[in-house]
Amino acid sequence: MDALTFVAGVVVLTLVMADVFETVVVPRPSPGFHRLSRYLVRSTWRGWRWIGARTRTGLKRDGFYGLYAPGAVVLLLIAWMALLVLGFGLLFQALRSELVPVPANLGSSLYFAGTSILTLGFGDVVAEGALARTVSLVAAASGLGLVALVITFLFSLYASYQRRESLVVTLSGRAGAPPSAVVLLEAHARLDMVDELPRLFAIWETWAAEVLDSHVAYPLLGYFRSSHDNVSWLSALGAVLDACALVLTTIEGVPRGQAELTKRGGAHLVEDISNTLGLRGDGSRVDRSEFDAVYERLRAAGYRLGDVDASWHRFERGRSTYAGRLDALATYWAAPATVWIDEQAEQPSVAHAVHEASARRPPA
Repeated sequence: MDALTFVAGVVVLTLVMADVFETVVVPRPSPGFHRLSRYLVRSTWRGWRWIGARTRTGLKRDGFYGLYAPGAVVLLLIAWMALLVLGFGLLFQALRSELVPVPANLGSSLYFAGTSILTLGFGDVVAEGALARTVSLVAAASGLGLVALVITFLFSLYASYQRRESLVVTLSGRAGAPPSAVVLLEAHARLDMVDELPRLFAIWETWAAEVLDSHVAYPLLGYFRSSHDNVSWLSALGAVLDACALVLTTIEGVPRGQAELTKRGGAHLVEDISNTLGLRGDGSRVDRSEFDAVYERLRAAGYRLGDVDASWHRFERGRSTYAGRLDALATYWAAPATVWIDEQAEQPSVAHAVHEASARRPPA
């Protein structure tokens, strides 16, 4: 037996099986330099993003980016399977004296490893020694187990993705597309639903906790894009956090407790995910003229507001805790960023209908 080749095969198999276990089975982040899937996903995403930015525009670019995450799952399966073949091929090469016929080279050993892992059973190569037979059985079990785990992983990813996106899509009916905090607050004022804001914030606090748990445990989820145009879970989260920040710093008469809890939960989500990717933000990115415009729109909507200068300074400090990191994540994933104030934002149809009806109502 070639001991050096056998040890090399064991090392390869240990690395790939540990990577599969930590990526698919362990429901929490598993940092480590040996994580093969982490390097593969990040490097291929950079290439995919580079191609999309230079060859496509508009909706075609977004559709191109949307292909990446499902393709990455398939790519991981192929890479893991290839490494299994390599690892078991090295083992069979070390045990070639126990195979009939004896493999002429490493390529023949890799072929036998592939047929064992895929349970093809052609019978043109047979393991006769006890150790070689054991290795061939382990190879077959590993191949079947890997495919089963990846299929389960894919279903888990899509379940988490659907839970994330259902609330994002619902928000577009209140905050427009792309979603905006100003549009969200205006819609609630027009519909006489200001008292519902704490309940909305509570729902998004729970959503942030679920997304944090799933996206830190399975980072590939962040690469899955929304199926709707001009919407991303990052921009939706930003709109809600901006609305919370406005309630905490500018708007008076609206309960602030739940807004504070939601803002904390959302900022925690953004911080943890950006730290996982090694990203940093650079502050609020909102100038005073934009805030003044928002202030006037909220006043026109009927909100009671605090002093504009004091509100501006409080808002700038509060928004700096999450806005920069949100922008960094949106840049990394080439996703729609948070819209702070956009005059062209698509208004929610229900709010628009109420507004039109009130405009047509004769004065008292």
